[in-house]
Amino acid sequence: MPESAEDLAPTTTGTNGIRPALLHIADLVAPGSRVLDVGCGDGTLLGLLADTRGVDARGVEISQAGVNACVSQGLSVIQGDADTDLYDYPAGAFDYAILSETLQATRHPRDVLRQLLVIGRHAIVSFPNFGYWPVRWQLLWRGRMPVTKTLAYSWYDTPNIHLCTIKDFTTLCAELGIVVERAITIDRKGQSRSWRHAGTWANVTGNQAIFLLRKPD
Repeated sequence: MPESAEDLAPTTTGTNGIRPALLHIADLVAPGSRVLDVGCGDGTLLGLLADTRGVDARGVEISQAGVNACVSQGLSVIQGDADTDLYDYPAGAFDYAILSETLQATRHPRDVLRQLLVIGRHAIVSFPNFGYWPVRWQLLWRGRMPVTKTLAYSWYDTPNIHLCTIKDFTTLCAELGIVVERAITIDRKGQSRSWRHAGTWANVTGNQAIFLLRKPD
């Protein structure tokens, strides 16, 4: 039985020290495309996309420290809030609008998700899966909100205000008429599986989820 957050923690680094989830996101992006990374943090994903996929990479980050870190690397990033500032971009401005590990921290995730597919031909969304089995186990065994490396905050200081499971997310996509083109789950060791191949077990065995989305034809 898991005894600590370390026991539940995902592998945090992959190739060249970059987290496996970011490598999988990069693989979903076509070379030479126009990309907006919303909630780009310190610019790790933007830099990876620029270096390996040759994209026109832009970013939006809410924290000034994150913006400064990106700009110091020569990345084109502005300070902004996913909940309010996506409406400033014209429809179809990007080939991909990416929201990596940020959806659960937005105030209005439903609206943010819709707006991603207004400004982007595709959206790539990743999030921690609250249905992952160690999270369920912590709730069942300890009766407390889980704390893991993926969900690293205590309940009283977490920025994650709208946690969801993979099943919750796919249900929302269906309600909004959003097409799931590809979906990947990643376990704590960084190993990936196709969501469709894993079936209903994806919601139990997936520590993180990555979805490639588009509007219906």
